[in-house]
Amino acid sequence: MKRETLFLKIALFLMGIPILALCIFVLPSIGKEAAELFPKLAYLQYPSLIAVYVTAIAYFAALYQAFKLLSYIDKNQAFSELSVRALKNIKFCAITISIFYVAFLPLLYLMAEIDDAPGIIVLGLVIILASLVIAVFAAVLQKLLKNAIEIKSENDLTV
Repeated sequence: MKRETLFLKIALFLMGIPILALCIFVLPSIGKEAAELFPKLAYLQYPSLIAVYVTAIAYFAALYQAFKLLSYIDKNQAFSELSVRALKNIKFCAITISIFYVAFLPLLYLMAEIDDAPGIIVLGLVIILASLVIAVFAAVLQKLLKNAIEIKSENDLTV
C-alpha cells in the first residue's frame, strides 16, 4: 500500500465507523423514542428507519467504491475503465441518498412542526445538498477520466 493513498484509506475507514455505530446502536432507539413522543406519526417509524438504512447502505457502497478507486490508484490503474466505473457507482450512490432524503423531507417537516425545531429540516437539506455536490463532483471526474483515457489511447496508437 502506497503512503499517498494510505491516509485516504484510513479516512474512509474512519468515516464509516461512526455511521455504522449510529445504525446499530442509536437509530433503533431514536425510532422507538420518536414513536412514543409523536403517537400521530408512529406508523412512520419503520418506513423512516428503512429509508435511513437504505441511505446508509448507499453510503457504505460509496465508501467501498472510493476504497476501490484508491486501490486502482495504488496499482497504477487510475486511468482505466475500472476507475470510471467506480466513479459512476459513487455518483449513483450519492443520487440515491439525495432521492431518499428528498422523499424524507415531508416527514422532517411534520416533525419540525410538532417539535418546533426547524433545524431538523436544515439538517435534511444539508444531507441532500452534500450528496448532490458529491454526485456532481463524481460526474465531472468521471467525464474528465473518460477524456483522459481517450487521449491516452490515442497517444498509445500514435507511438
